[in-house]
Amino acid sequence: MPHATLTREAVASHNAPGDLWCIIDHTVYDLTDFVDAHPGGSVVLEQVAGTDATSAFYNLHRHEVLTKFADLCIGTIEGEKPEVITPQPGDLSPVPYAEPLWLRPQFKSPYFNESHYKLRRKVREFVDTYVTPEAQEKEKDGTYISQELIDRMAANDMLAMRLGPGKHLHGKNLLGVVKGEEYDYLHDLVQAQEFVRTNTRGFNDGNMGGMIISLTAVLQWMPDTPFKHKVVQEVLSGKKKICLAITEAFAGSDVAGLRTTATKRADGSWVVRGTKKWITNGMFCDYFVVGCRTEKGFSVLLVERSDAVETKPIKTSYSTSAGTAFIEFNDAVAPAHHLLGEENNGFIVIMSNFNHERFMMAAGVIRQSRTIVEECLKWSSQRVVFGAPLISQPAIRQKLAKMISLVEATQSWLESIAYQMNHMSYAQQSKNLGGPIGLLKSYVTRCAHEIADEAVNIFGGRGITQSGMGGVVEMFHRTYKFDAILGGTEEILADLGVRQAMKGFPKAML
Repeated sequence: MPHATLTREAVASHNAPGDLWCIIDHTVYDLTDFVDAHPGGSVVLEQVAGTDATSAFYNLHRHEVLTKFADLCIGTIEGEKPEVITPQPGDLSPVPYAEPLWLRPQFKSPYFNESHYKLRRKVREFVDTYVTPEAQEKEKDGTYISQELIDRMAANDMLAMRLGPGKHLHGKNLLGVVKGEEYDYLHDLVQAQEFVRTNTRGFNDGNMGGMIISLTAVLQWMPDTPFKHKVVQEVLSGKKKICLAITEAFAGSDVAGLRTTATKRADGSWVVRGTKKWITNGMFCDYFVVGCRTEKGFSVLLVERSDAVETKPIKTSYSTSAGTAFIEFNDAVAPAHHLLGEENNGFIVIMSNFNHERFMMAAGVIRQSRTIVEECLKWSSQRVVFGAPLISQPAIRQKLAKMISLVEATQSWLESIAYQMNHMSYAQQSKNLGGPIGLLKSYVTRCAHEIADEAVNIFGGRGITQSGMGGVVEMFHRTYKFDAILGGTEEILADLGVRQAMKGFPKAML
C-alpha cells in the first residue's frame, strides 16, 4: 500500500534505466527492479520513466494488473487521489449494462425480492474471494478442482443450492439470507449467473458441473431407499462426486440411438457394457448416471466407479480442468435398486432432467455475454486510436448497441422463464417448458455467437490473445460453442420448441 506522499517533480527525476519511477492513476510505482520481469521488456518502461504513464498503461493493461503488482507501489501524488475504482468482493460493477436491470439502483423488477438481492451479494462475495482465484489457476494448468474448495462450498450449502429448489434444501438457512423452503428458481438463476463470473469456461464445468446435471435425476427418480440417501449425502457433503453419462460417439442429441447396454441378471442386478464420450467431470467422479439400452427400451442406472469402469481424458478447446472423459463400462455391475425411474422407460428421466440443465446453461451464457459487453465498454472507453477514445467511432457504438440489445433481451426472457418455473410443478415444467427453455438456450447461444464475433473485432489482435487485455474475450470466443452443443444442439432445441408448440396447435385454426 502507498506509504509516501510525493510530488510530480520528484517522480520526474527518477527517469533513468537504473532508477525508474512512473505515475499511474495518481499513484507512484518504482519499476527499477521490475524491468527484467516486465513481459514487454525494458524499452517500454524506459519510455515512460519519470512521467505520468496512466494513458499508456490503460492502453495496454487491465486494471487488475495494478493489484497483482501492488508491492511496486511506493506512494501517491500530493493532493491527488486515484480515480479508477478497484472493486471489492461482492461489489456490483458501475459500468453501464455490466449488471442486469434488476441490480441497477435506478430500476425495479416484478420478480426479485430482498432475499434475491441478499443472496446475490453473498454468492458474489464467496465467488470473488474463494472460487475465482482457484478458477484462474486451474483454467491455466488444467488440473481439477481442489477438495478444499469443494469442502468449502459444501459447508456453505452451495453444492445443494446449485441443484435448484427442492426438499434437499428444506431446513437449511442458505448463507444466512434465504430459508431452504423459500429458495426458488429466481434464486437459482442468481447463483448460476454469479458462479460463471470467474471467466474460466473449462473450470466452470469442472466446478461440479456434472453434479448439477446428474444428482437432480437421482433426487427425482431414484427409489427412496437408504442407498439413495447415502449417495445424496456423500455428494452434497463433497465426499463423493457424480456425473451424467449419456452421450456416446454413436449418439449425441439422438438419445434413442445409444448403444451402451444394460443386461438384467436373475438377481435383478444389471451388467452395463459400452462407452460414453465427452462426459463432463467423468475423470474424477465416483458415481455415473448412465443411459443404457435395455431389453425393451431405454433405462437409466447409477453405476459406481470400479475396476470395470475406465476413464480417459478428452482434450477439447477449453481447459482440461473440466475433467472431460471417455468412459468404458466393461461389464460394470449395478444392483437392482440403482435403477432411476422405470425399467425400459428411462427416456422420460433424461428428457425431464434436461430442463434444469438447459436453464442453467442459458443463465450462464447470458451472464458471460454480459461480461463481454462490460469488457468491450471498458476497452472502448480507455483505448485511444487516432487521437480519440475508441468509443468515439460510430461503427464501434453500433457494435456495442447490438451486443447490449441481445444481452438485455435474453436476460428478460430468462427471468420470465424462471418466474414460470416458480409457478409450476416438476411435471408441469416437463410438459410446458421443455420447448420454451429449448428455444431460449438455442437463441442465447446464437446471440453469443454474434457477441463473440463483434467483441473480437473491437479488441483486434488482443481478442485472439489468451493473456492480457483481451483474455476474457478470447476465452469467450473460443468456448461459447460448448453451450451451443452441450445439453442439445441449437438445431435440435429449436426443433423441439416448434414441435412442442405444434402439439397444442388448435385444429379450429386450420
